[in-house]
Amino acid sequence: METRTLTLSTPDGPMPCYEAIPEEAEGMRRGAVVVIQEAFGVNPHIEDVTRRFAEAGYQAVAPHLFHRTGAPVFGYEDFSAVMEHMGAITDEGIITDVGAALDHLEEAGWAGGQTGAVGFCMGGRASFLVAGTYALGGAVGFYGSAIVTGRNDRMGSLLGLIPTLKTPWLGLFGDEDKGIPVADVERLREELATGAPVDTGVVRYPGAEHGFHCDARSSYAPKAAADGWKRTLAWFDDHLATPTP
Repeated sequence: METRTLTLSTPDGPMPCYEAIPEEAEGMRRGAVVVIQEAFGVNPHIEDVTRRFAEAGYQAVAPHLFHRTGAPVFGYEDFSAVMEHMGAITDEGIITDVGAALDHLEEAGWAGGQTGAVGFCMGGRASFLVAGTYALGGAVGFYGSAIVTGRNDRMGSLLGLIPTLKTPWLGLFGDEDKGIPVADVERLREELATGAPVDTGVVRYPGAEHGFHCDARSSYAPKAAADGWKRTLAWFDDHLATPTP
């Protein structure tokens, strides 16, 4: 496996990206994935997830969405430190940044249908935004908040994207997530089932909190994390176009 940090150009300046590329000797490459960060930046956990995708056969790239404010990385102990950088994030900026990552993967030989997107925390919401904007093979969101009930003018509800979703989307949520009510998750499930033009799915994990997939957080739930990862790989296996040998 090859890992590196590369820099991509965006209209708002250079954007660092962490990338992991599987070795040809590890088997036929399965596709490509954009890994969308948590609110804590492209931290060691997000880099680990990126490498895990490469181990599974995917060329994976994680763009630093905080590049407009210096591309910082934070620990999990102080959420207040991230607020300044979260304030510089917009839906338009996310689409621009993910688009730059997709362009990079296309240059590497991956078509849209061979590419997926996965996001965690704020990236979970971003995965839904991406699914409503780009026609990819598949997308997965882990505990993405503010999809149903927007938080502010900068992070509004995304339910309006459902009738025109372009990418099959799978959402994974914990029932004990204090920021995402179960009622919102069930409303999302219902509206996707009745209004989405692409394949969708919603999975709930009883007892799991926000951040259940991250083994660096106190909310880590090993069984839910393992199941969520298994479902993610299966979603991409089912929906991404098979690469030509």
